[in-house]
Amino acid sequence: MTDGLRIAVEEDLPFVEAIVEAAYSHYIPIIGQKPGPMVDDYAALIGDRRVHVLQSDGVIKGVLVLIPEENAMLLDNIAVIPAAKGAGLGREMLMFAEQSARDAGYKSIRLYTHEKMTQNIALYSRIGYVETHRGEEKGLRRVYMTKALD
Repeated sequence: MTDGLRIAVEEDLPFVEAIVEAAYSHYIPIIGQKPGPMVDDYAALIGDRRVHVLQSDGVIKGVLVLIPEENAMLLDNIAVIPAAKGAGLGREMLMFAEQSARDAGYKSIRLYTHEKMTQNIALYSRIGYVETHRGEEKGLRRVYMTKALD
């Protein structure tokens, strides 16, 4: 398969789950439980065509989950294998997510992250996401953010 972003297929499931595990497991002691992405049903999400994988050098290195909603595209999850951090893959997936939202006719894209994932909050703020509110969902303290799209 060629490198780049593509819709995940059933055969990608073990790679998707491994990337999510690697990307989020270090947060367990910080937040006191598994982060939301670690308990999602990726088989169902792949079946619903909501998961994209980013392949680089012939290896799946990133996962992106986009869920169309009524008023915005939900960027439900974005994860990169730890060994590929800093290589620009996350930025590539974020740009793809925003373009996908535009292509689907949305004026905004939204996401949420755990309130203790302060580096994520800072990153999203730097690239134009604005905090809209905080709340608890599924036992997790979340920060909700939205970005207006041009």
